[in-house]
Amino acid sequence: MKTSRVLLVAAAVAVGEASGAQPALTIYNQNFAVVRERLPLDLQAGINSVTFSGVTMHLEPDSVVLRDPSGAVTLRVLEQNYRAETISQGLLLSLYEGRDLDFLVRDQSAKEYTVRGRVIRSGYTPNLGGMQRYGQQFLERQQWTGNPGGGMGQPIIEVDGKLRFSLPGEPIFPALADDSILKPQIAWTLASDKPAKVEAELGYITGGMGWEASYILIAPEKGDTLGITGWVTIDNQSGKAFEEAAVKLMAGEVNKLREESGPVNWHFAMPAKGMMDVGGPQVTQKSFDEFHLYSLARPVTLRHRETKQVEFLRSAQVTSKTLYIYNGADIAPQFRGWNAETIRQQPEYGTQSNPRVSVLREFRNSEDNGLGVPLPQGRTRFYRQDDDDGRLEFTGENTIEHTPKNERVRIYTGDAFDLVGERKRTDFVLSARQDQMEEAFEIRLRNRKTEAVEVRVVERLYRGLNWNLLDPSHAFEKTDAQGIEFKVNVPADGETVVRYRVRYEWR
Repeated sequence: MKTSRVLLVAAAVAVGEASGAQPALTIYNQNFAVVRERLPLDLQAGINSVTFSGVTMHLEPDSVVLRDPSGAVTLRVLEQNYRAETISQGLLLSLYEGRDLDFLVRDQSAKEYTVRGRVIRSGYTPNLGGMQRYGQQFLERQQWTGNPGGGMGQPIIEVDGKLRFSLPGEPIFPALADDSILKPQIAWTLASDKPAKVEAELGYITGGMGWEASYILIAPEKGDTLGITGWVTIDNQSGKAFEEAAVKLMAGEVNKLREESGPVNWHFAMPAKGMMDVGGPQVTQKSFDEFHLYSLARPVTLRHRETKQVEFLRSAQVTSKTLYIYNGADIAPQFRGWNAETIRQQPEYGTQSNPRVSVLREFRNSEDNGLGVPLPQGRTRFYRQDDDDGRLEFTGENTIEHTPKNERVRIYTGDAFDLVGERKRTDFVLSARQDQMEEAFEIRLRNRKTEAVEVRVVERLYRGLNWNLLDPSHAFEKTDAQGIEFKVNVPADGETVVRYRVRYEWR
């Protein structure tokens, strides 16, 4: 059989420019991505050796797929070798353990001279398991930074019969060996049933890439109409730059195995369809299998160690409202997890109180409210514009979960400065047979603002499921089996008191 060696480092670039081929990325937001590239192969019938030096430093070797998408040739991979440990100062130093080496020294006057020393120990400790299995180590983590191996050991150099636990100077190495590599590479031994020139497709999973969503929400000083801008942030730490890449973002719950702990359900953010963008949306979406696939409308260049942001959502008129929530019951940690019988016998259970009134922003993710698209999980930052100088002032941040269209978004942004709550129990009666109990509470709300506000008082009826509210001072809504909510108007610079009595029965 005839053997030919095809070097693709330059050829792949030339063919890519001629054919207009571009790398394609599908990025997940748990630090991995799927990479697809076109590789031109000039195959002969029989055995062919092919080397490609254009992969990432985080490639998972057992995820690699090399195929002829046209089906013009039957292509068999007889052998595949992935090399990720590229040449670095620390690696070369480790190859000279037990041997003499020259070190370049510069004195205070910038005069240079060499010192001869024997490398007793390099201190370089590569993560070979990670490299062989996943290629997850960055080049920078393996390079010399004064302590080879990223601080995982000190070098020992013998100079003039004495040991030094540091380098005496900059090591000077001979020329590289023929099998040294400057970039991570894959080498294949391929079998082809006939001579052919094909444009093969290379695909693999790599770590070091991820994405997330974030939101900027801006409101005027008076009023709650929001302007919302959403961003996709893509982070490339893969060790490779992708020029003019077609980028897709996968959303959904994808099960991916981790070597150390078995299957894990990964949760991925879901970017929304672009809105109000000049020239059309920058991000479009479609259903794909059981997930959502989102595509950037134009190719982007992702450089190594680069963070790139793309706007995917913009709406200027989102009607929202500010909610004030008072949850006065602050159950002490030592009470949590107690069973119902124990709770009945503890008169002080649930009588602790906190003075804070929470501030939340609420809006509906609907089309008639300027949205109506899937909102991804991500961080939200709120700003208000100061009418005096027109500047934006930061007023709080939080996160939202994946929110389908037509659902409500409610975000906690902090505690109110001018609202104070006070909750106390005013009566407690337990029957002699301990099968019935009554409890009474008084909740005081003080408003030091110059305008009236509505405060929602949230109460948990934590002692049992069989309860009845007696003589409440205000109308209430049952929110679940053990929850009620009072909507209370509190006048400007005034106070409102909520009272209720609850009877529990355990017959």
